[in-house]
Amino acid sequence: MSASLNCCPPVELVNEADRCERAGLLATAWSYARSLEGDRYDLSLGVSNLHCPSCIDQIERGLADLPGLEQARVNLSTRRLFLRWREESSSLDEIISRVTEMGYRLAPMDSESRLQAGEREERELLRAVALAGFAAANVMLLSVSVWSGLVSDMGPATRALMHWVSALIALPTVVIAGRPFFRSALAALRGGRLNMDVPISLAVTLAAGMSLSETMRGGEHVYFDAAVTLLFFLLIGRYLDLRIRGKARSAAENLMAMRAASATVIDPDGRQRRLAAAQVEPGMMVAVAAGERIPVDGTVVQGRSDVDTALVTGESLPRTVAEGTSVFAGTLNLNAALRIRVTSTEDTTLLAEIVNLMEAAEQGRARYQRLADRVARAYAPVVHILSAATFLGWLWVGSLDWQLALLTAVAVLIITCPCALGLAVPAVQVAAVDRLLRRGILVKAADGLERLAQADVAVFDKTGTLTLGRPEPINIKDIAPNRLQLAAGLAAASKHPLARALYRAAEAQGPVPALTRSVIETPGMGLSTEVNGCEVRLGNRSWCGVGEQAAEGAAGNDLAMELWLSGGAEPPVCFQFRDALRPDALHTITALKKHGLGIELLSGDRSGPVEQVACSLGIETWHAECRPDAKIARLKELSAQGKRVLMVGDGLNDAPALAEAFVSVSPADASEVSQTAADLIFQGESLDALVEAQQVAVSARGLVLQNFALAFLYNAIAVPFAMAGMVTPLVAAVAMSASSIVVTVNSLRLYAMKRRLMTDGTDAKLSGL
Repeated sequence: MSASLNCCPPVELVNEADRCERAGLLATAWSYARSLEGDRYDLSLGVSNLHCPSCIDQIERGLADLPGLEQARVNLSTRRLFLRWREESSSLDEIISRVTEMGYRLAPMDSESRLQAGEREERELLRAVALAGFAAANVMLLSVSVWSGLVSDMGPATRALMHWVSALIALPTVVIAGRPFFRSALAALRGGRLNMDVPISLAVTLAAGMSLSETMRGGEHVYFDAAVTLLFFLLIGRYLDLRIRGKARSAAENLMAMRAASATVIDPDGRQRRLAAAQVEPGMMVAVAAGERIPVDGTVVQGRSDVDTALVTGESLPRTVAEGTSVFAGTLNLNAALRIRVTSTEDTTLLAEIVNLMEAAEQGRARYQRLADRVARAYAPVVHILSAATFLGWLWVGSLDWQLALLTAVAVLIITCPCALGLAVPAVQVAAVDRLLRRGILVKAADGLERLAQADVAVFDKTGTLTLGRPEPINIKDIAPNRLQLAAGLAAASKHPLARALYRAAEAQGPVPALTRSVIETPGMGLSTEVNGCEVRLGNRSWCGVGEQAAEGAAGNDLAMELWLSGGAEPPVCFQFRDALRPDALHTITALKKHGLGIELLSGDRSGPVEQVACSLGIETWHAECRPDAKIARLKELSAQGKRVLMVGDGLNDAPALAEAFVSVSPADASEVSQTAADLIFQGESLDALVEAQQVAVSARGLVLQNFALAFLYNAIAVPFAMAGMVTPLVAAVAMSASSIVVTVNSLRLYAMKRRLMTDGTDAKLSGL
């Protein structure tokens, strides 16, 4: 697909070549679509000729009336169109046709094609800049000669010759180098809309047209130099904007570029062959040499090596893998060959899931983004009204000096720039998401960071959140083998940390027999099934019907975590566990307090263990034996007090509370339900990621507000100066380009903060904005 330079491209007649191109795009796009439940699909497509906020509005409004289209979001910074639709109601062919009929050129969101399109666009812009610069230099030399001649003895014939030579250089340059703006403006006008390139095109055309008119009638003053130099600076601004946006490109795009393009597959007969990563299927065996990226998710079946997992976990230290260890696509095998049995490929890998989360975060519309979109949408009508008013006003003030009035109106057309507003939020959003991703923090919700920055109370679950979630049984030797095997059979059906620890301990002593009946898990309570006609339960003491006397006789350590097994003719059995705190839990709690957040602990565990953890971490407010409804009730109570609650939890019983909270965070090893409910997910064992996420969110909000202030301040100062005739069209072009560049560079300060953080080894710099 060829990249175009224009912002909103021209509406062209659909010919046979267009139909073939669209058919090819449709076939390719289906390979990138992600299937959801039922007949629902997600898909991201690149829009190669997307440049301004008006384009966003045109595409989103143009698709709004399609039946079955649940979401259509355009991201200006990443030039991406995100679609979610129901195939039975609205086909992908219909959606793509609607967009391409508007004149936009779509392409699959693969990193290689985006890179090639970006390089082509950059080369074409550079050629346009070179042409405009060459013409501007030559026309300016001719203009200097004419200006000198006006105060000396240059005759009218010589001056006219100079003007005609300037016209021969300037007019072709305007037509060729100005195509990025002219095509965009023409498309907008054909569609009955105005965009930022309409006033730019109008200004350049008016300057060149007025100069040609003056040349034809033998006038003394022409403005070919202004028209060409104006175009030169506008193109420079667009080129710099393109380069700077490349620095703030999508975190998902960066991730996809880390995928291996091919894999070495080992056939059953031992022969090796190279296949594209997309052709590798689950169950195959692949060989990964030292120094290669692992192309698939899988399990190591042979070899031992260190793997750099920073891409998916955020941990800087390599992880040692051996036979039976799970490995993930995109991670780097460091020092020895491995053979891996494939479990997931392409769109089903962990890397692909991370990319999907990142795309969802980048494509959404936060509150600030919706505000910026509304303001930018009103830009075009306002600027044309101001320009027309300036022209009429200067005609009146300047005693019908139409040349001066027209030049002043041209300056107003050029200097007003909506790009700063259009980039104010997405540039910061992309930079923040990318930075947190490098730290192992995944942002799922579009407004997750915006809400995190406003949180004033942090509520934590205990097990698996403040603790490592890897409790170890301390009384396993005291349990009868048959009761241990029964409890382990129940525990196998749960992802609760205590259940997993019990299953691992039982499995270490021998195979765990599978239960013949299904196991039911009741969130916050435990597991149950039927054995020999009797209900058997594994869970907390109250749910298992254990009386106080029986509990005191069976449990000797009130500070330990416990699971009870009850049911059948035998008495209840207590399994006791200990779980270590996360290494940086105390530092995290202290840092959050320092940043002004209140801290509470809500746990479904008993009072003894909960109180011990609360005292160890300096948490004054804690609640034990909280069922899911009790956690939700506490969150509602805090909300009624005007608090904005940050909930951090991992278990199945935490999912309702995560959904209820103002903003929520979950570790990557949490239950799938909790991860679905959470707004952010952090990888690895370090709870300090929560501190960085909160501080990046606060800094990002500050940058967004700064960008809004810069955009409004620029227009508040520049427009009155231009209307007063104190700004030439050339200065207006420089100012307009500089405004969008300043906003983008300001957003990239998030990356500069990261470099200072790595240098200082402290988070003190995070609050420096």
